[in-house]
Amino acid sequence: MIRWIDRRLGVDSWARKGLRKVFPDHWSFLLGEIALFTFLVLLATGIFLTLFYRPDATPVVYDGPYEPLRGREVSAAYESVLRLSFQVRAGLVMRQIHHWAALVFVASIVVHAARVFFTGAFRRPREVNWLVGVGLLVLALMMGFTGYSLPDDLLSGTGLRIAYSALISIPFIGPYLAYLAFGGEFPTHGIIPRLFVMHVMLFPALLIALITAHLAILVQQKHTQFPGPGRREDNVVGKRLWPSQVFKSTGLMLLTAAVLAVMGGLVQINPVWTYGPFDATIVSAPAQPDWYMGWLEGAIRLFPPFEPQIFGVTIPAMFIPGVVLPGVFFTLLALWPFLEQRVTRDMAEHHLLERPRDNPVRTGIGAGALAFVAILTLAGGNDVLALMFNIPVEAITWFFRIAVLVGPVVGGYVAYRIARDLRDGATPAFGRKRGVMLRRTPGGGYEEEGS
Repeated sequence: MIRWIDRRLGVDSWARKGLRKVFPDHWSFLLGEIALFTFLVLLATGIFLTLFYRPDATPVVYDGPYEPLRGREVSAAYESVLRLSFQVRAGLVMRQIHHWAALVFVASIVVHAARVFFTGAFRRPREVNWLVGVGLLVLALMMGFTGYSLPDDLLSGTGLRIAYSALISIPFIGPYLAYLAFGGEFPTHGIIPRLFVMHVMLFPALLIALITAHLAILVQQKHTQFPGPGRREDNVVGKRLWPSQVFKSTGLMLLTAAVLAVMGGLVQINPVWTYGPFDATIVSAPAQPDWYMGWLEGAIRLFPPFEPQIFGVTIPAMFIPGVVLPGVFFTLLALWPFLEQRVTRDMAEHHLLERPRDNPVRTGIGAGALAFVAILTLAGGNDVLALMFNIPVEAITWFFRIAVLVGPVVGGYVAYRIARDLRDGATPAFGRKRGVMLRRTPGGGYEEEGS
């Protein structure tokens, strides 16, 4: 069969070259593969769910087996999700695997991006692939939000209300953008079909295109690797694609799918029947989004009621935390390779990675950014924390308002000092220097600066 294909397509030389490609043998390089395999699980379970989901906000009367909602008027979309959960064979487990896979998909992209950032894998000539990766992260967030909103339950409806408020808060063009996205003034019957098209067609197609581009650039530019014996800027030391890497990746793919299946079967997530159908006059409490949207929820909750006027137009308080903050964050994230290159004036190509301690400034900035996002995520549950610890929600809010300003600075400085001490040979955690000071060279080695 292989010879039959080769005689017609001439793939023999290409296949031999591809199978001999060398991959560095380090566990951190598998983080990107976990994201890829989770995406495959999302596609498989999403196809199943699409066969039974009805993207329609038309009111219907529920007459299914779930007794508390029987006879109640709900949307056709919500009714189809209940039918999928209680009447379709394997429907509930597929829903839960899909939802858990979405959470792991975004998490693996975030951890993979952190690995790339802290090791300097974005440096020249890989700036383009860093931009592709940031685009993948943004698309993953949007895909997660649109899928999370499709059940049309009370919790997802609260999230859509927030998204509509953020859109309409944009000065001058906000109302037009909100009308274009929602098909009218919230709530509308047109939003569910729009979300469905974006979730099952537009965003998956863009994700597949960017993943393909990401992998193609990776193959073209070859892998980065950590410094070590025999490793130079012009080679890659590791295992060949066949058979070592293929078997390792296949095992990881099966293990990823198995873990997601166990979570989907044993750990409940998003029980929409307990939230009830969406009602514009009611807000679910506590209203907590999926974790990857928690930092934006926290920013909205912490931002004070500050509404300045520009050219006679009042800027809603939602605009800065809901639009400006994520815009600035992802812009800085995308431009970081170019900003670091400009500041350090390092124009050389780098194929050897740095460890976090090798670049204390970058490590401190990255740790501060992670602390900023983590504090905002915790602030998104200020009402839950207030109830849990029996503390007034106002006190919790003010605590996080202070923490979000102080925490990133403290966390970044501590990470910087630890990285610098480890790099310079001092006792970790603010110890006194006990050896020579070393400086990392562009070739991946070290040279003595002084004693």
